[in-house]
Amino acid sequence: MQCLVAKAAAVGATGRLAHRASVRSSPVANVRSPCCVVTPSRRKAFRLSIVASAAPAPGTGLSPELKKAIDEVIAKNKVVVFMKGTRAQPQCGFSARTVAVFMAMEVPFETVNILEDDRLRSGMKEYSQWPTFPQVYINGEFFGGADIVMATAQSGELKEALEAAMMS
Repeated sequence: MQCLVAKAAAVGATGRLAHRASVRSSPVANVRSPCCVVTPSRRKAFRLSIVASAAPAPGTGLSPELKKAIDEVIAKNKVVVFMKGTRAQPQCGFSARTVAVFMAMEVPFETVNILEDDRLRSGMKEYSQWPTFPQVYINGEFFGGADIVMATAQSGELKEALEAAMMS
């Protein structure tokens, strides 16, 4: 897996991208740029937070830097769940049910904890035009929230969508 912040992104105050090995020896590292910080946690959940100077004032829209960082996380992973909490510790019932569905289906997926940064939380609502969390992206496309994940899991549509995503 490669870094989630593109090489084209400006580097941080140190003048270089900072890397450290994660607990699972993933090559994804703690990457800091003027626009965001992406770090793998012990359970492969990604933390995407915005450096204050890069984000617009509340209500002025989604910053280009945040949009780019979100685009890259979604593009680099077949299944991404933007949720309250982490895979190991969901912070709401809807997030917990969504994680349980993906774990039961034994599909690889990444999680992003939107509670770690208010700008990410509000930015994701604007990015997806979906007001609630979790927000699930499959194969680069917004799939839906917990209710849609549950309904499509029961109907078999989710399994089909995941199989198609894994084959692409």
